[in-house]
Amino acid sequence: MESEPRQLHVFFLAQMADEILMPTIELARLFARHDISIHEIEFPCTEAGLPERFQQLLQKCRPNCLVADLLLPWATEVASKLGIPRLVFYGSSFLSLCALDSKRSNKPQRDVITDLEPLTVPGLPDQIQMTNLQLPNFIRDATDNVIAKILDQALQVELKSYGVIVNSFHELEPAYSEHYRRVMGRKAWHVGPVSLSNRRANYKTQTENTAPIDGQEYLRWLDSKKPNLVLYVCFGSMYKFSALQLLEIAKGLEAYGQHFISVCMNGEDKEDWMPEGFKERIQGKGFIKKGWAPKIQILEHEDVGRFLTHCEWSSILEGVAAGVPMATWPLYGEQFFNEKLIIDVLRTGVGVGSQEWARWIDENKFIVKGNDISKAVTELMIGEEANNMRSKAKELGEMERRAVEEGGSSSTNLNALLADLRSNCP
Repeated sequence: MESEPRQLHVFFLAQMADEILMPTIELARLFARHDISIHEIEFPCTEAGLPERFQQLLQKCRPNCLVADLLLPWATEVASKLGIPRLVFYGSSFLSLCALDSKRSNKPQRDVITDLEPLTVPGLPDQIQMTNLQLPNFIRDATDNVIAKILDQALQVELKSYGVIVNSFHELEPAYSEHYRRVMGRKAWHVGPVSLSNRRANYKTQTENTAPIDGQEYLRWLDSKKPNLVLYVCFGSMYKFSALQLLEIAKGLEAYGQHFISVCMNGEDKEDWMPEGFKERIQGKGFIKKGWAPKIQILEHEDVGRFLTHCEWSSILEGVAAGVPMATWPLYGEQFFNEKLIIDVLRTGVGVGSQEWARWIDENKFIVKGNDISKAVTELMIGEEANNMRSKAKELGEMERRAVEEGGSSSTNLNALLADLRSNCP
């Protein structure tokens, strides 16, 4: 008889930000479903003294390996001192990893005259063009700032780590999955989407049964509409628009003239940014509300047919799983790279014309006009190209669901990673 698989003891370390912490928790749950020991450890509320405290913990517990976020480079140094293998967890796309490496290595941004001049990211499987203004400011300005130093350290650490776990699936971006491994020579496992894997087990049912009353209000409104005709607008909870930009969003949605459901209007407690008579004119067509919303259930509702998103990676994966084409409005982080995957590689979306990487929008930043918003979301709805995008989006949704099932590409990759760890980790 075969012996039982060796149980692994794994530590997970993430930054305390929702867009990073939640995928890490989902990854830990995914590991735990494969009989791996996980213990929650309390840490100080501040970063001061954390590396030393963490080293003491590793010394005491001696886990088989450490899974840590890309932007915690000190974790690899601590683990290396103790001979503990460290895996980097990257919660976004292979394309963004490849593009970021190319931008840093080749520095094409230095060869343009203006910040709005398109430039090609060299060495990638597709012709990906961006402007300097769409790059993170710490790359665009080539300044020796704190963020640039942390990123440089993180990418150097990535080369020294045991390998990289990526929250993506092979069928979504096969050329970039292969480019990262074979051309860039990195060791990586795609195991995503980690949230979908857990939902398919039991998480989705639990979420539906415990949805707050406010969440049910969204779903009741959707139940009164027709299949595939509703636009869902969501920019997450981490971004704050100026009143001027909110006004343009309202103008765009009104000009669009079709049903929409929006939870993006955050940043203003008052409603004086709305055009006069806006709420009355959209009565019955638009549902606007601030606060929590059951995002996955809205996206997967049969009446939702398109998605206006800021291109944060978990939103991209949720939109793909729902099989809906996307209007893309990247804001910061790696979101402009993710937009290129949707528009230029997969061809399942249309950009609204976002031009400037910024952590917040104020009156001095580039403002996306209402006409451009209306034009983009209309392109997702009407014409042969819109039909092609819907068809491809549905196909990708099926691929994503199969990837996390037993025998699928992500499930198989996770099993291969665990087998590798059992064979090689102390």
